[in-house]
Amino acid sequence: MTTTPFQNASKWIDAENAQDPNHEIYQEKSYPKELLYSNRMYERLMNFHPHASEAVQIASKAQHICRWKIARESYPMDRVGYLRWREDLKKFHAKTTATILEKAEYDDAFIDRVSFLIEKKLLKKDEETQLLEDVICLVFLEFYLDPFVHKHDREKMKNIILKTWNKMSEKGHQEALKINFSPENLALIKEALGL
Repeated sequence: MTTTPFQNASKWIDAENAQDPNHEIYQEKSYPKELLYSNRMYERLMNFHPHASEAVQIASKAQHICRWKIARESYPMDRVGYLRWREDLKKFHAKTTATILEKAEYDDAFIDRVSFLIEKKLLKKDEETQLLEDVICLVFLEFYLDPFVHKHDREKMKNIILKTWNKMSEKGHQEALKINFSPENLALIKEALGL
């Protein structure tokens, strides 16, 4: 039975992410951290926008591909260092994914489009970049907000929530409010947004 380029690319992205030495416990099971993130991104995308293009589907899975290979600590621990790390990561994720897509025999135009999405170009202007950003924010709010709440003070958290909210579309906002937050986190979100 022949496999499609999409099936091959998905399998190879998963294989890369499965090598993450960092693990996360979810529902009493241990997962390689970036593989779990990739699966959450893809599932959220398909729930939120079931007719997403193949390019967005791959970009969602590869959003953090091999992220552990570029450590935050290898950059200055200030705002400038953080922003440079984020920019370098985007390029690294796009390049790593492009290599996989070449192997899966996608054409150059498709590979360029996936790279464009992973690098989050033309946010707010390009519909698919915005869709991907909505999914990133929804996954953050659903799965990663709570650990952040335990690490940062209330004012910093309100700032993080507001920045996240401002990156999202109206459709993304509506979807975010359906997430089953803890009462404490929901109160924090409402306070941050002035609801």
